[in-house]
Parts: sequence; structure tokens; C-alpha cells
Amino acid sequence: MEDLFARDSMADPEKPLAERMRPDSLEDVAGQDHLLSEGSVLRRAVQEDRLFSMILWGPPGCGKTTLARILAKETRKGFVQISAVFSGVQEVRKIIEEARTRRRMQGRGTLLFVDEIHRFNKAQQDAFLQHVEEGLITLIGATTENPSFEVIAALLSRCRVLVLHPVSGDACVTVLRRALADGERGLGRLGVAAADSELALLAEMADGDMRAALSGLEMAVFHCLGDGSRRERVVTKEDVAAVFGDRVLRHDKAGDSHFNLISAFHKSMRGSDPDGALYWLFRMLEAGEDPLYLARRMVRFASEDVGMADPGALALALSALESYRFLGSPEGEGALAQAAVYLATAPKSNAVYMAQKAVVARIRETGAPPVPLHIRNAPTRLMADLGYGREYRYAHDFTDAYVPQEYLPEDLLQDRYYHPTDRGYEKLVGQRMDGWRRIREAARKKS
Repeated sequence: MEDLFARDSMADPEKPLAERMRPDSLEDVAGQDHLLSEGSVLRRAVQEDRLFSMILWGPPGCGKTTLARILAKETRKGFVQISAVFSGVQEVRKIIEEARTRRRMQGRGTLLFVDEIHRFNKAQQDAFLQHVEEGLITLIGATTENPSFEVIAALLSRCRVLVLHPVSGDACVTVLRRALADGERGLGRLGVAAADSELALLAEMADGDMRAALSGLEMAVFHCLGDGSRRERVVTKEDVAAVFGDRVLRHDKAGDSHFNLISAFHKSMRGSDPDGALYWLFRMLEAGEDPLYLARRMVRFASEDVGMADPGALALALSALESYRFLGSPEGEGALAQAAVYLATAPKSNAVYMAQKAVVARIRETGAPPVPLHIRNAPTRLMADLGYGREYRYAHDFTDAYVPQEYLPEDLLQDRYYHPTDRGYEKLVGQRMDGWRRIREAARKKS
């Protein structure tokens, strides 16, 4: 069991770079600061050795398996890893018996990591319930699918869902730089260098997948070493292209980088220029860019730059993405073109995006003030007696389904995060909010 975490095994040159560079402490985990910062629930659980059952939900390569292994190591639990693709109920029963023995003979708990837990059917997931409830095992499930739909409600209620983000470009570059310099586990012994621009390109091509980025770096380094004509051991754009295809080089044709093309596309849509948006879209498609990457950028644009000025923009961008998945090239490119023109000509507002940033900053500043009693749920008599839900007024019982009551914590009642513009549909939203504000002010004067 302990060999799983030994550094010697991680330094095995036969293992892929992504496995050798797998972090062995919480401090080294990249891109998940929202879960692992000092004072976070998960960090405190580790420090106090009170780990809870959880579902890790995130895209491939974001660190779900790595995090599970580190949690087992830092909380001194026995670690068992299985994959829902290859394991069944019989294997789970065997693990449960071993967990009982471990608790009886060693006084240690067992952390069971189930990769791709969404692949287990209802009966297989049911097999965990009693043992999670009793605390015999601490279950960590990993999934790329929405747990609300893929994990049974009874098991989900016994676990906490932790959302992992795709690894950011900056965090990815930091890890790649570390891998190049590490002479024990990484590529440092090879004496190969790479500029930040090439590392950033690797990170961009990996699209938030740290495993793919490290694998790409390893292949790019060996492509570099295989060219005997070079005087310097430096990873170039050509080496990156050998890993991810010639679209990297073709993006740079005539001196334009991949990032400049993406920037031009985004800014053309933001600037309401459909001709520019179409030109840069097809400039990238002709250069070999992944159409789904461009579709994802348009989905992001729809919520970040169009927002509530045209709420239908997000639905149309998602429809374009699904249309391309269904049709492929070249037919599906028409849906991408339609989305680009729609987004470029739509009214623009970043008010929701700015509200999101403001509210996150406020939460980090103020911590976790209590939920006001009147909007708490009261499913039991005890909770009702404690005042939960008391004086709550049901909006549908009032004119226009609006009732003036507070929903923010007491210390934050003066906060306002969302400030609608007067563009597109958002102008109507602003008028509606102005009307509600007048009702609230009149109610305050009466009280």
C-alpha cells in the first residue's frame, strides 16, 4: 500500500512523464486553489484527519485521481483504487471485508477511490451505501459526468460534491516548466529547454488537461532530441506541431500566432463586426483549428460578452456546438458561422460577468455569514421551533409574484452585484428591477 506513494516508484523512467510528475502533496496540486486554499473545508478535513466521502467532478486531466491519492496519504488511511469500468459487486464486497480487517487489526480506516463511478449501475452503487453510512469506508468517486444524473440520490446524499476546474494555462505552464527542470522525476537530465511561448502553446492545445499537456511535452522533447542537426536542445513550435498536428504551424503563417487569431475572433464578435468574426473563424478553420474548441469559445462569449442583453445567445451557441458534433465538417461549419454572426450582431452586456466577479470577491472577503432564518428550510418540527422559515412570504401569493423581503445575509443587505445595462433584453430587466426597488422602498417606509 505504501509503495503507491513512494517517490522512487514515481521516478521510474519507464513510466510516462504525467505519472512521474504526479503531485505527492496538496501544495503541489495545480489549478484547484478554490478547493485547497488554507482554511477551505477540504484542507481542514485533511489537517484534522476527518476526511468525508465525496464525489470529485471535473474534466479529464484536472487531477481527480491525484487528489484522491494525496488525501489517502495525508490522512493515513489505507488506499484502494478501482475502476468502475472493470470492477463489479464481487470486488467491492472483497474490498469491504478487507476494510473490516484493516480497521480491526490496524485501527486504520480505508479510503476507496472509484474512478468513473458513473459507470456503476444502481445496484452496484447501492452496494456502497451501508458502508459509507457506517464510516467503514470513506468513498471518493471520480466522474466527468454530472453527478446529479449519474450517481443515485441515496449515495449522493452521503457524499459532498467537489467540482474541479480545468487546469488554467498559467498553472499548466508552471507545471511544464517544473517538469523540464526536475532531474529526478522529470526531464531535467536531458538538458532540454523551452521558451514560455512554446509551453503556453502546449498548455493551450491541451485545453485544461494536465495529463495531455505533460504527455505533449514529453513527446515534443523527444522529437527535439531526435533531430540530430540541431545545435541547441530547445523545444520549438515545430516540435509542438509534431505532437498536436500542423495546425500549430499553420496558425503562425504570415506571422500570426494562434493566440492572436483567437483574440481577433473574440474581439471582432465583441466589437459587433460579423464580417471580421467570419473571417477569423474560417481563417482558423482553414488552418486546422479544432472546430469544437472554437465552438466552446463562442459558448463562453455568449455568457461573458452578450449575457442578459440577449439570453438566447447562449442557447444558440450551445446549439451550434451540438450541431457541429452531429454533422461534423464541412456541413457543421455552417452552424458555427451562424453562431458567430448571431453573437457579433447581438446586443452586448458583460453585467452578469462583472456581477459574478464581484460576488466571488465578496464571498472571499466575508466568509460564510449565516443564512437568514426566514429563508431557511424547515423539514422538521425542531427546525421550525428554532425559527427556520418563520415569516417567510411566498412570492406567488402576491401581486406580480413579487414580495419585498430580504434574501442576503444581514451584513450584506446593502450589497448590489448585478447592474443591468440599457441594451437589448437587459433594458427590460433593469426596468423590472427598478419597479421592485420602488416596492421595497415603499415597504420600508411603511415599516
